[in-house]
Parts: sequence; structure tokens; C-alpha cells
Amino acid sequence: MNIKEKIENWIKETLKIEGDFVLAHSKDLKNGDYSFFAPQNVNEFDQSLNENKIPEISEIKIAGNFINFYLSKEFFAYSVKEILKEKEKYGQNKLLDGQKIMVDYTDPNPFKEFHIGHLMSNAIGESVCRILDFNGAEVIRVCYQGDVGLQVAKAIWGILQNKKDFPKDDASLSEKIAYLGEAYVLGSQKYSDDKKATEEIVQINKKIFEKSNEEINTIYKKGREWSLLHFDEIYEKLGTKFDHIIPESSVIEDGQKIVEEFLDKGIFEKSDGAVVFRGENYGLHTRVFINFQGLPTYEAKDLGLAKKKTELEKNLDVSIIVTANEQSDYFKVVFKAISFIYPEYAKISKHLGHGILRFASGKMSSREGNVITGESLIFQVEGLVKGKVEDRDYSEKEKEEIIQKVAIGAIKYSILRQAIGGDIIFDFDKSISFEGDSGPYLQYACVRANSILEKAKVSRSVLDMSKMPFDTWKTTELERYLYRFPEVVERAGREYAPHYIVTYLTELASIFNSFYAGNKIIDENDPNSPYKITLTQAVAYILKYGLHLLGIKVPEKM
Repeated sequence: MNIKEKIENWIKETLKIEGDFVLAHSKDLKNGDYSFFAPQNVNEFDQSLNENKIPEISEIKIAGNFINFYLSKEFFAYSVKEILKEKEKYGQNKLLDGQKIMVDYTDPNPFKEFHIGHLMSNAIGESVCRILDFNGAEVIRVCYQGDVGLQVAKAIWGILQNKKDFPKDDASLSEKIAYLGEAYVLGSQKYSDDKKATEEIVQINKKIFEKSNEEINTIYKKGREWSLLHFDEIYEKLGTKFDHIIPESSVIEDGQKIVEEFLDKGIFEKSDGAVVFRGENYGLHTRVFINFQGLPTYEAKDLGLAKKKTELEKNLDVSIIVTANEQSDYFKVVFKAISFIYPEYAKISKHLGHGILRFASGKMSSREGNVITGESLIFQVEGLVKGKVEDRDYSEKEKEEIIQKVAIGAIKYSILRQAIGGDIIFDFDKSISFEGDSGPYLQYACVRANSILEKAKVSRSVLDMSKMPFDTWKTTELERYLYRFPEVVERAGREYAPHYIVTYLTELASIFNSFYAGNKIIDENDPNSPYKITLTQAVAYILKYGLHLLGIKVPEKM
């Protein structure tokens, strides 16, 4: 139980309140650490609360209809002690204890480049997984990779037009991936502009499904292998390890069988040679599940995917899919169809939709070939960070660590800083700023705290309460913010919302930087110095482990 829950229970019991009420942090710390709105009997409530005051509360004040609570010095010292004692476990709770939650995210397509949408899905999905785990859930990470379908046929058609440049086995992986990307762009353009090419791509798609052409099978096998190796490199850089990677090719047959079975049961119907689900009957829209060529569509594959997920992991409590907002209506239809086939699975399914990452020129299309891929975005940000550290007196290994961790931190922070769902305008310069609203700003604050501790040469042990300078120490804004971390983590877990942690850490870093500017932390002549060092250690822990929940690592130096 965190302090907020303890105060809420105390108010309920003391004032005999039934039902929920709002206990919030005061906007201005001058008005206490928590405030409770009492529409009536304010003085009577104040008297009852003062007579039954819990030790953590030092003072209660009335301001209009608000009852403000001030936490005690002893509580703040105890919370700092708990941070040092618990370290990476501080803030862990059992909110989701016993729940098994599957999160399906990233989901790139072999034969296509790893685009920015996949990068966004990965950053959001990975952070949500870490937050849910911290709140006590058993988390299953899943990646669904589209290794069959029209996009693959387009790439293979492009390859067949340019077989002479097909990479040799000893070519670098980056050369192979670039070749696949160019082939996809060519195939995608011709599919839209050239009727002959369109028909050829459609036939290739059918041959991939049937595995009926040896040359296409060979190209497919090599291209798929290159893509998966490339994705693994990116996952490692992003700090993601999946429990299950599910290729589309493993669910396509089940998806088709399910549609055919439930066509006979009246859930689907035939229309112009295709098989559809009439979403209009449920306030949605109609979607095709088997096309006029007899091939299963994305929708049918998602039915097979639902079956696969329930087979891989029994007794799921929640199944989350992280993709762009533009797929929200699609999933409404698919989940509705699933509700007639796997009703229990449909009940626990949730689509977590995110916005689009935009640049000055707006949204960019991989079909047109002018996309900034997820990988190239990382590369560009790494280049900017390199420019900031190349003159530093660090070893090449240290520089490389800084460049990679700061670049990934800058990108993830930019994605996670606002509520999931809104579009993001990515500003390259602001993203790598060491001052203000950025990932590097948080990393730098943590590095600064660790540098102070290194200079102090102190034992990083738990605070000795008997040596706490209660008489001479005036509680700072820093202590009045540190203890809130467990509340923030819990709220982020309830709402699948990493941005609460981003906001908290950014404010904490700002408060710590002000504390650092206004205090000489290491001072042999100051009896408060050991406690200042202890506070610095607490800040370093919260920043490090809070950033971990966002999927961001802290370098040793910056």
C-alpha cells in the first residue's frame, strides 16, 4: 500500500465515507502534499481528522472547502530510506498480480524496410510491457511478422526485374536489405501504374501461397532470411526480446479454414466471388476475408493469429495489439468477427492505437520510396549525437556507448512523452538537447547524480535514521516529489500510459537540477551533507529505473 492509499483509507474510516472520492496532489506545494475537497462539514471533518491523525501526517489545514495534508519529515526520510533499500524494486506493486497479459507489437514485414510506424509500435509496446511487469503482471511479448501477402509479391516481382544485381551470399546484410527495399518500391509503383505488372504480381502472390514455383521459393527463402536477421539487429539495439515471433505464413491456413467453417454457419457470406463479414449488421463496415481468387486476406490471417495466440498461451487475461490509429476501424470489425468464433478471446482483446510520427514534410510513404525508415532515423540521430561528443575526452568505446544509448533514448522519449494516440512532430535538434524536454536531459541528470556520488566516495548504504538531521534540515521539493514514483507507476499500469512516467521523470530531473544548483552537496563542514548525498542517490535510482520502464538506458558518461 502506497501513502496515497493509506491516506485514502484513513479518510474513509475517519469520516465514514462510502464510495470513491478524489485525493489529489496539491498544485502548489505551499498548499500541502495532498488535498481533499469537502463540500460540507469542513470544520467538523478537520476536527475528526486531527483527532485521529496518522503518523505520516504532520499538519492539516483548511483552505475554503479543501482540506490540505502535509506529510511529515519522518515520512520523507523513511521514503528516501525505502528507495535506497529497494533500489530497482522501489515502486513495484501487485496491482496486476496473477494477470497474464499478451502484448503484440512492432510487427514489421519481411521484404519491406523497418519503417517509423514499427519503431513507434516497438517503443510503445516495449514500455507498456515493462510497466505491466512492474505492476505484477506476467507479460508475454509477441511479434507478428507479415512474411506472406501482396507486399512480398511486389518485392519478389521487383527482384525478378533486376536479377543480375541479386546480392551474393558474402554481401553485407545492409546491402541485401537495401536491394530488397529498392525491389519493393519498384514492385509497388508498377502494381499501381502497370496493368501487366499488376497481373504478374497477383500471380506471384498466388504462387508464394501455393509454393508452386521453385525460383520464387528460393528468392522468398533468402529474402525472408535476410529480413529476419535485419530485424533481430534492430530489436537488439532497441532492447526488445520477444517470447513468440509469429510469422503470417504459420497462421494463413488456419485463417482460411476458420472462414470456410463459419461461412457454413452463417457468420460470413459470399459476395461477388469473395467471402465477407457484414460489419454493417453491427454498426461497422464490411470487410473481405477471402478474396475473389480464393486467397485469405489480412482479416482471415488475424483469425488464424487469434487461434495461434490462444494455443501458445493458455488462460490469457488481456491480449493487446499495438498498431497505428488508422487500423482502429479494421480491428473493430476483426474483433467482432472473432467474437462469434472465439468469444472469450474477443472479450479480452484490446487495440492500443498510436498516432503517426511526422516531420516537416508530413507523413511519408514507403510506396513512393521517400520514407525515412526506422533504421535511418536512428542512424541520423546517432550522427547528431556523435557531433556532440566527438570532441569529448572519452575512449572510442565510451563514445560509441553514449551515441547509441542517447540516440535511442532521444527517439523513445519523443514517442512516449505524450499520451498514446496523438501524432508526434519529431524535432531532431530538440530530441537530442541536453537541456529541457528530452531523453538526453533525463540521462544527463542521472549521469550528473552518479558523478556526484562518485566524487563523494561514500558507501551507498541505507540511510541511518538516527543520524537524520531533523532539527536542522528543511524538507525540500525534491523529497516531496521522490515518494510519488510508486503512484505514477501504478497509474501508468492501470491506463497503459507511459507518458505519466515521462512527465514525472522530467519534473524530477528539473527539481534535482535546481537542488544541485542551490546546494553544495559534498561539504565536510556541513552536517546535512550526508543526507544531501543520500537524496542524490535516491534521485539516481529513480531516474535510472524509471528510464528502464521506458526502455531507455543510461550511459556511464555524457
